[in-house]
Amino acid sequence: MANRHLSRSIVLQSLFEWDLNAIDKKEVVGILDRNIEEFAPNKTDRPFMEKLLTGVLSKQPELDLVISKAAPEWPIERISPVDRNILRLGLYELLFSERSEVPAKVAINEAIELSKQFGSENSSRFINGVLGAVYKEMGEPGKEEMSKRKSKDVPFDQMPIERLAGAVVYAEENGDIYLALVHDIFGHWTLSKSKVRDEETFEQGATRAIFDEIALPVEIEAMLGSNEYIASQPEKGKTRKQVQYFLAKAPYQEVNLAKKGGLDDARWFRVADILELNFYEDILPIVTKAITMLVGRRSK
Repeated sequence: MANRHLSRSIVLQSLFEWDLNAIDKKEVVGILDRNIEEFAPNKTDRPFMEKLLTGVLSKQPELDLVISKAAPEWPIERISPVDRNILRLGLYELLFSERSEVPAKVAINEAIELSKQFGSENSSRFINGVLGAVYKEMGEPGKEEMSKRKSKDVPFDQMPIERLAGAVVYAEENGDIYLALVHDIFGHWTLSKSKVRDEETFEQGATRAIFDEIALPVEIEAMLGSNEYIASQPEKGKTRKQVQYFLAKAPYQEVNLAKKGGLDDARWFRVADILELNFYEDILPIVTKAITMLVGRRSK
């Protein structure tokens, strides 16, 4: 069965590019095709994605009006492009999709998951508040059905596990410490990260991810931390995502970003400039710990 969460992520990226660059609506399907090729070249869910994308674009004036009424203190142009398009996507599914295909609660939960994945620290709270207000105005359709489904949730210890690994990459040059970071299209600097293959250790997965993404050979030096979170997808259900981050040393050489969806830049930063950057909420503590370790080594 198609992975609808990934499909929505690809549609969101296409909407974001359209909105940010003021692209003609007639050209957005071409952006979608490019993003499908980059994110999921073997995907068979294109009809769903195109239907969702064109639906949001066709209903944009109505959706923006609903947003303005549900969040009057936030003019549409003041809402960040990421949050604005997550709201458009979520509201479209909430208001215009067939209930049998996308229950109301699924539309809301998927939008919240997208906000956690791509938005800022406060995005999920904002998205939940706006969509929740609209949902209540609609009379909370499907509330009883969703309550019944909750009793069928898979226990935590029976959820499938997906392993991921990444690293804070550093190099030393002329007495300075530099970190290599990648930048995504949603405006955040972050770490190279990848799914760990079945035959790999976490360290091997992190090493491969860095080389594949920014062409840097690295040596894993230390464990920085790990976290686990539950990702919910309507078709696949809940998955436990286990992530491990490492400190990795690389030669100070040119960073070459691979052509892949979702990233638009990669570069070295001096440690002194790092904390001024825009990081995801869960990445900043990892980067801070790495910097503390590196600086601590020098003070000994």
